[in-house]
Amino acid sequence: MKTKFLALAALCTMMACTSNPLLTEPTTPYGVPAFDQIQTKHYRPAFKEAIRQYEAEIAAIENNPEAPTFENTIVALDRAGGLLRRVEGVFFNLLETDGDDAMNAIAEEVTPMITECEDNILLSDKMFARVQAVHESATDLTGEDARLLDQTYRSFVMNGANLDQQAKDRLREINKQLGILSLKFGQNVVEETNACQRFITDEAQLEGLPESAKTAAAEEAAAAGHPGEWLFTPKRTSFTPVLQYCANRQLRHDLLMDYTTRGNHDNEHDNKAIINQTMRLRTEKAHLFGYDCSADYILQDAMALNGKAAMEMLMRVWEPSLQAVKRERAALQAVMDADPAAQGDKLQPWDWWYYAEKLRQQQYALNEEELKPYFEMSNVRKGVFALAHRLYGISFEPIDNLPIYHPDVQTFKVLDAQGQLLGILYTDYYPRSTKRPGAWMNNIREQYIDAQGKDVRPVIVNVGNFNKPTASQPSLLSMDDVETLFHEFGHALHGLLSRCHYRSLSGTNTPRDFVELPSQFMENYCYHPEVMRTYAFHYLTGEVMPDSLMAKIARTATFNKGFVETELLSASILDLDFHNLTQVDTIDVNAFEAASLEQMGMIPEIIVRYRPTFYNHIFTTGYEAGYYSYTWSAVLDADAFEAFRETGDIFHPQTAARFLHLLEQGGSRDAHDLYLEFRGQEPNPQALIHRLGFVQ
Repeated sequence: MKTKFLALAALCTMMACTSNPLLTEPTTPYGVPAFDQIQTKHYRPAFKEAIRQYEAEIAAIENNPEAPTFENTIVALDRAGGLLRRVEGVFFNLLETDGDDAMNAIAEEVTPMITECEDNILLSDKMFARVQAVHESATDLTGEDARLLDQTYRSFVMNGANLDQQAKDRLREINKQLGILSLKFGQNVVEETNACQRFITDEAQLEGLPESAKTAAAEEAAAAGHPGEWLFTPKRTSFTPVLQYCANRQLRHDLLMDYTTRGNHDNEHDNKAIINQTMRLRTEKAHLFGYDCSADYILQDAMALNGKAAMEMLMRVWEPSLQAVKRERAALQAVMDADPAAQGDKLQPWDWWYYAEKLRQQQYALNEEELKPYFEMSNVRKGVFALAHRLYGISFEPIDNLPIYHPDVQTFKVLDAQGQLLGILYTDYYPRSTKRPGAWMNNIREQYIDAQGKDVRPVIVNVGNFNKPTASQPSLLSMDDVETLFHEFGHALHGLLSRCHYRSLSGTNTPRDFVELPSQFMENYCYHPEVMRTYAFHYLTGEVMPDSLMAKIARTATFNKGFVETELLSASILDLDFHNLTQVDTIDVNAFEAASLEQMGMIPEIIVRYRPTFYNHIFTTGYEAGYYSYTWSAVLDADAFEAFRETGDIFHPQTAARFLHLLEQGGSRDAHDLYLEFRGQEPNPQALIHRLGFVQ
């Protein structure tokens, strides 16, 4: 009877697998996910089965009667869990881009399951004994093999393998709680963003706002059931034009407050208690490993190595940035003083963008609205594709027959210079209520060499929240949007160009303060005339942007950079201040933020880029104690671009070939060594200072 029952159970499991598109190898072109078949009901059973298979694979490694070797332990570990990664690659991408209450409920259920599964591996005495044995005996490994062994051993140690049993048990509980807190924090930000809607009924209140922004707001209002009105929300594409152009100071104030107070309303979606719990747990976790603060624990494997070094680097850029922004403040106050509507008021955060735009028009006769018709989204995307082709010889071909998860998504086949497949790229650029704010790159599938020697090519998605097309015009980007598209495409290239053997070392699996180098490097090319001539076409006439307008953009390259850098750096310093805490009892989050900003000397006319209660980077997306990495990587990217400039050709083929080699290596080499090999010298921070225009 028992045998029959087991056979029936096995048959049921097999039938469930064959009917669940997440549990079978996709038969789609290039093996991309079968988004047209995947339904919400498939995720729970898929996760359970994937975790079961992962656990079985791990048990086979642990119980292997043969002596531990690099192949049967370290390589086997890297290859294990393939099904779970496939399910995660689909689910968590859709959770961020097209999530709903049902998806959120699944995430809350499966996140602790995944955390427990991973902890069971990293805290297993049997598995660590095998890893440690290989680490001690396999001294003749070289190259990527040696790197994989070292990183695997370090991963076990950093995740608690050497802790005593009581500490391991506590670590498990901490990890589980942190996973849930991170999930809830992000959900709260989305809820707060979607819940805040401001409807304007009198068009006179929108004086100065460009027609394109009014049209978009009117269409949003109509879609929300308020025809004849204008809707504004805390999404950047909605409120930024108001801050920049609208004469209605009260509306500017209200929208900026809507954006900067998300998660800070003492309601069911308030994030202050989550921040307290998160920081207590992160600090306790650091103490378990013998570190005074979570920054030092988190950064031990980064280029910076510890919080002190990260802060020291930030301060080298902070001081010149602060001096620059104070000069900008004085200039904007003068413009405001000359405005009769201002009535002698002092500059406030909701005034900065408005008067900066007026000053830009005065000094450079440049109105960003006259640029937008030249920045049509699909043309900008073609431009960044053309740039990648010129630098690295790769090409992008649209594909119409791939399943997609939302009608906004478009797909491309990416080929190398020899016409061989590099990977598949999805782009998903428009906002919707089910998508979290911001822009990012995700790996749906990472690159690796499988057990049969096949080079499995990656599937990458670039996500944004750019202006949606309206009834009268296509998606037109701001200058900031253009830079964001180039930035995220740089991350996509890092994933697509990977030529690694092991999955855990491929693509963007690098230290956080190195991973932003490829993305920020691409921004250097945004507004170079040769690049702009490949994408800056007027959406109505098809004419390329006039040289005179390109020259205006070039002259404004350092305009308002003090504001941009100060806003960014203050968020980075605030992040480190949280994670440099050595003891956490109760944090008054707002008072902590205020004290941090006062200590750094932040001017009151600027609000930190990310206030704590909506700081997704450090409380949701894995950049805790790591937001400084944007500036650390900016030092690298400015210095790397200088390598091109020194040749007299920003497309210099030999230099581009060396940078391509850097991109192909992923995390298979030490990041510092990899950069030195490309540059031939230590990165020079002065390249960044000069680019920002802070040298007096």
